[in-house]
Amino acid sequence: MKQINHICIIDDDPIVLFGIRKMLSLVAECNHISSHSNGKVALDAIKSDFEDKGEIPDVIFLDINMPIMDGWQFLEEFITLPIEERVRVNIVTSSIDPLDIERWESYRQKTKHLITFNNKPIRKEQIGRITEKA
Repeated sequence: MKQINHICIIDDDPIVLFGIRKMLSLVAECNHISSHSNGKVALDAIKSDFEDKGEIPDVIFLDINMPIMDGWQFLEEFITLPIEERVRVNIVTSSIDPLDIERWESYRQKTKHLITFNNKPIRKEQIGRITEKA
């Protein structure tokens, strides 16, 4: 079983949060799993951990449709942080809008972080692959 220090789940759906946590427990040992209901709360927590301890998540699961700050707004801010490590950001969405695919491609090209696009529901077979460190 792989060892991951910190995984961050950003999604406003408690059922998705539960499901991802449950599947993660089958494929990885994680020292810390944080979850946030919108991008603003998550960004504030990540910034605080980075400034205080120099720590950031190894893997992020990110919904794009959330209140207050959606996933795209989160990404826009996240990629500007002065983080040296490469982070895996897994966009997890039920969207089938081609414009979302185009936005994903745009963000992939703007950053050194590894950004993947995954459709909900996430399956157990996918979790192992998308929790590999970037």
